Amino acid sequence: MEYRLTDFLPTTKKELELRGWDYVDVILFSADAYVDHPSFGAAVIGRTLEAAGYRVAIVPQPDWHGDYRDFKKLGRPRLFFGVAPGCMDSMVNKYTANRRLRSEDAYSPDGRHDMRPEYPTIVYTKILKQLYPDVPVILGGIEASLRRLTHYDYWQDCLRPCILVDSGADMITYGMGEKPTLELARHLSEELRVKSEKFATATMLPRELPQTVYLTRKEDIPNGIREDDIVLHSHEECLKNKKAQAENFRHIEEQSNMMHARRIIQPIGSLKSDGRSLTSPINHQPSYVIVNPPYPPMTTEELDASFDLPYTRQPHPKYKGKRIPAYDMIKFSVNIHRGCFGGCAFCTISAHQGKFITCRSKESILREVKQVMQMEGFKGYLSDLGGPSANMYGMHGRNLNICEKCKRPSCIHPQICPNLNTDHSKLLDIYHAVDALPGIKKSFIGSGVRYDLILHHSKDDAVNQAARQYARELISRHVSGRLKVAPEHTSDHVLQLMRKPSFQQFYDFKRLFDRICREEHLNQQLIPYFISSHPGCTEADMAELAVITKHLDFQLEQVQDFTPTPMTVSTETWYTGYDPYTLKPVASAKSQRDKLAQRQFFFWYKPDQRRAIEQSLRRMGRTDLIRQLFNKKP
Repeated sequence: MEYRLTDFLPTTKKELELRGWDYVDVILFSADAYVDHPSFGAAVIGRTLEAAGYRVAIVPQPDWHGDYRDFKKLGRPRLFFGVAPGCMDSMVNKYTANRRLRSEDAYSPDGRHDMRPEYPTIVYTKILKQLYPDVPVILGGIEASLRRLTHYDYWQDCLRPCILVDSGADMITYGMGEKPTLELARHLSEELRVKSEKFATATMLPRELPQTVYLTRKEDIPNGIREDDIVLHSHEECLKNKKAQAENFRHIEEQSNMMHARRIIQPIGSLKSDGRSLTSPINHQPSYVIVNPPYPPMTTEELDASFDLPYTRQPHPKYKGKRIPAYDMIKFSVNIHRGCFGGCAFCTISAHQGKFITCRSKESILREVKQVMQMEGFKGYLSDLGGPSANMYGMHGRNLNICEKCKRPSCIHPQICPNLNTDHSKLLDIYHAVDALPGIKKSFIGSGVRYDLILHHSKDDAVNQAARQYARELISRHVSGRLKVAPEHTSDHVLQLMRKPSFQQFYDFKRLFDRICREEHLNQQLIPYFISSHPGCTEADMAELAVITKHLDFQLEQVQDFTPTPMTVSTETWYTGYDPYTLKPVASAKSQRDKLAQRQFFFWYKPDQRRAIEQSLRRMGRTDLIRQLFNKKP
């Protein structure tokens, strides 16, 4: 289907004129290419505001060099600038765990490296504040969301304060941004109406809007510091004392995953950031970071409304003839829910989306699948019918009163919560409905599958029957030859720190997978993901991983070195040296040499790795593993 320029949100002055607009309410600056698709955050926020009657424009990947013409070309918005730095954290997007430049930028045309700066949130905001000092600048997206309080930055190897300090922005809307952004626009519109002003200013921003973060002085905190507020250790205290940072993080994670969270306050001293060092006073008065509690999880109706917006599902016409790698991956996929209750220690999903699952209705999912079927190049195969985790659709607590008081960051670790309903039948119903559509040849499941949910034995026989049926249908009908799962490690003490199930469950699932493949006469592979250098992991643990996976006849492909990213338990443990929940010391591989020493064991089967591995095993006194890896006689 061919789309006109006016079917997309405007990106240039010419496109504003095509719509007959002489002003814009909100201008979004995105560090990703503009793809008008529900998997791209800037498009979601833009379409959400548009549906509420606001005029919205997007400036994708503005040039931050020279005369800043991209920042000036649309003029001043009536309400605010929104900075949406991208679907991935910019530094994870640009660099590997060894701080090397990645081979391509998946969210840029033709994978180009020069389309975004490091930390676009900071770079874009500083330019906007230089050009339009009094216009509100609102931060959103994963980069700002995960930097809303004092956090460890792996690439600068130091603690950084709330990103509002570094950037000079006025407010963060954290998490999934539809509700707070829409309410913010409504508030500013009402302020303009009451005050008979033409343009909003930063002084008009609300101070008690849920799911927002701002800086203020102590005397300006709404209602003062209350008894039920959580007051964290100050940023300065965390700089001096790593255990204080670990203690802070437990509160931050718990409140990110509660149905009814408390307000979080962090003192930050009379300081301002120049981007690297904290030096300059702000009126010589202490500042405080205020994190207002989030909105409750979206309802099914609200989530449907977001996915049912009039997306073209295409890259903007300006990219004609250019490949956007991330779009190619999700072009023929459909997301069926939000949230993840896995709580994996190294994952940021719960910090951004929360642990409570919000499901789309079957009707909304089918509408989107039918849209995909009309797309050019669609040949009947959906690449993914999933979500943050493939098989959590329809799952929630049986007694929601218990969930409303729960502080656990994971519903399935260390054990599956007895209150969790692990019924796969609603998900099976979605699969059946999609596969019944004329024109759908096969729907693959590309998202990660939680095999511990499939293997879980419930007291309800109907739930167990649905899990068995799900396993058979998943393996026999929804795998494109290779099913990817994520055991992450083989050592139970490392898995405990990762908040992952015992490796024994992987053995159990592999037996189930192999049996079903035999019974269905399928030649399919199980592809496991593993991580090296996670906190608590040693060279010996990695050597044993190599032996165990060899005995299982795996030559590992899907592997990664642990990358510390802001706002995860693993990162805080790696940086501080303490488990934030127990405050017990945890050792980590930190130098590049130590990290590579662990990573080499993934590739024991490569001849060029053998000599170094043998030397490492002799140094560790584990010559027994040399024989097991390389079949040497005693």
